Amino acid sequence: MTCHEARDQLLDAQRDRLAPEARRALQAHLHECASCAHEERAEALLTEALEQRLPQHGAPLALKRRLAAGWAPATAETAGMWWRWRRYLVPAAAVAALLLVALPLVQRRASERDAGRMVAEAVNDHLRILASQHPLDIESGGIHQVKPWFAGRLDFAPVVRFDGDADFPLRGGAIGYYLDRKAAVFVFGRRLHTISLFVFRADGLPWPGQGLQRVGGAEARVTTSRGYHSILWRDGELGYALVSDVDPADLTRLAERLAPTS
Repeated sequence: MTCHEARDQLLDAQRDRLAPEARRALQAHLHECASCAHEERAEALLTEALEQRLPQHGAPLALKRRLAAGWAPATAETAGMWWRWRRYLVPAAAVAALLLVALPLVQRRASERDAGRMVAEAVNDHLRILASQHPLDIESGGIHQVKPWFAGRLDFAPVVRFDGDADFPLRGGAIGYYLDRKAAVFVFGRRLHTISLFVFRADGLPWPGQGLQRVGGAEARVTTSRGYHSILWRDGELGYALVSDVDPADLTRLAERLAPTS
């Protein structure tokens, strides 16, 4: 096993996605290669630190109060058939009313939570690029050299509409991960800043449907988390995540060049 092959499998090993034979081969290589073992320890420490810093959100106080009020016992006294049935009907009506009030809130909170998870993953992956001793698998010789390099290494063909220029030079590319899938990583520069673009299959991900902003021809999630700005959008079968600590206006300029025009 080469060092390049070993480092390409480190994240798979952490997420328990390697077959037993591949795991044994990786462990044997790490035992013999001090450089790759150092990279594995650094990756593990970074993953642990990122997981500890992920935000935990409790239920809103207003929702808690609505839930408590919805289960309050009925006190009105009635007669006849209502008296016999009220112990069943009142709780059912309370639950129905509670669902009508709470369901939109729960759905909105779930959407926000899913969007937050996608943003957090993009920022985490960008931090891995910054922390890695070998962030690029291929140095840039231009987009026409970088894009073909991904052939055979991914189960999709990454589409990138911008080749890089003097304002945003393309530094190179690498194989990375976004959540549960492989991603093509394109690394751009802006003065002293690093900008990571992750391109991945969009299917099966909880794309947000609210709080979107128009960027070029795409509806994008534009946000800031832990000091890093991110822009996420979907274009057909592919998803895109652009992350950096560069000025937000500069990041938007780059996103407009990368996003579809209509």
